[in-house]
Amino acid sequence: MSALLLMGQAAGGQMSGVPIPYSLRMDGWVTIVLLVCFCFSSWVLSHSRKFLLQQGRDFILHRERADLFAVSTGSDVRFLLLLVGQTCVLAGIYLFDCFSGVQPVLAGDITSWKPMGIYMLVCLGYVFIKWLLYSFIGWIFFDKDKVSLWIESYSTLLYYLGFALFPLVLFIVYFNVNLELVCITGLSLVVIFKILSLYKWLKLFCNNLYGCFLLILYFCALEIIPCLMLYRGLEQLNNYWIIKS
Repeated sequence: MSALLLMGQAAGGQMSGVPIPYSLRMDGWVTIVLLVCFCFSSWVLSHSRKFLLQQGRDFILHRERADLFAVSTGSDVRFLLLLVGQTCVLAGIYLFDCFSGVQPVLAGDITSWKPMGIYMLVCLGYVFIKWLLYSFIGWIFFDKDKVSLWIESYSTLLYYLGFALFPLVLFIVYFNVNLELVCITGLSLVVIFKILSLYKWLKLFCNNLYGCFLLILYFCALEIIPCLMLYRGLEQLNNYWIIKS
């Protein structure tokens, strides 16, 4: 339920109040989530920092097959998969702030954790479906080693996107950041993400004209269209909530 603070004052023996609208900074659950994200990020950076740096170097430097001298362990992989989940959680909070800024009823009459939780689950499902699509389409058109490298590179981008989203979400929650600035910053992160994805695709697959043709197919079918479908789907979901409220 949205947080309402009633400021009472005596008036003819009755109490009158002025409701203060929902705010992320007043939501204890959001604070707990951000605290958990901070502790988890600190833990990962202290225990898997070398592996994260290695993943970053491998993304920038082109290699044809998996590194035989990788220093990853089972715990590293588990932690990094949880980092992907953390990225989706932070993206859900970011989307909630953007949509509730445009449609304040989402943070008013509707239980606040409901749309926020749905956004998080949608982001997680979006990432999972894209992993499946990359695996399916990649194994049809390319060899298995290159597909594995591409999925690894895409996952690396998700890890670092989560680290970039964390300070942005902190500013959104605890400072009165202009909605336009929030949207511009988020779109900038998305554009950088897509540019880096394009860079890695060129490095891995565009060795001939056939690879360039697949590049066009890839960006239309697996990058641009899914983003538009995600945005449109969230809009329809918001409209459904507003009509029901």
